[in-house]
Amino acid sequence: MTKTLAEMLEGSTWGRNLAWNEMDRVRQECFERRVPAEGYLARMADPCEHWIGVIEGLVKMSVTAPDGKVSTLTGLTAGGWFGEGSLLKREPRRYDVIALRDTRAAFMPRATFEWLRATSLPFNHYLQNLLNARLGLFIGLLEYDRLLGADARVARCLASLFNPDLYPEPGPFIDLQQGEIGLLSGVSRQRANTALQRLQAAGLIRIEHRGVTVLDLGGLRSFAGT
Repeated sequence: MTKTLAEMLEGSTWGRNLAWNEMDRVRQECFERRVPAEGYLARMADPCEHWIGVIEGLVKMSVTAPDGKVSTLTGLTAGGWFGEGSLLKREPRRYDVIALRDTRAAFMPRATFEWLRATSLPFNHYLQNLLNARLGLFIGLLEYDRLLGADARVARCLASLFNPDLYPEPGPFIDLQQGEIGLLSGVSRQRANTALQRLQAAGLIRIEHRGVTVLDLGGLRSFAGT
């Protein structure tokens, strides 16, 4: 069932703990944008004026080197929010945010974000947990990139989608195509397909028509390949 902007805000991990007057202001000041596949939600080096959440769809954070090489940092599915670091540091955005499929996004203005930080203890606790989870994710990605082969990187990428602080709407079925999994894992679509086949043979996942079903989350988290 498609969520409205208000339903997404009210049902979010942080929104459920706001006072009624705080949520009332959030509903009034947040707005929605629709971004087509391959469109930009935000661009690197632009001023960061909004905290952004995914209502529906899939986006990736990426950086582009001077030679044109693109590196995907991570992805965000429905329910995830990003941009708090740049807002807190008052710095330009340090990455591009691109829709991998048609996406609906919620935008919270900086003034609303700062007002919640100044008035809501639960919101501050949420931000603390989110930043800690984000740090853990990127430390893990650095470790996986340096120490693990492609099969294990795909396994850990799938497992990372079950962090409730970063992805608050987890389920055993992951609605990602193989090319999207490859992008988020930092491997080619063909290499992602091979890795998924091996993970299925190991009994950790089941490949579906449009995505994968996770059968053994602990196994994915500890998978080291061969």
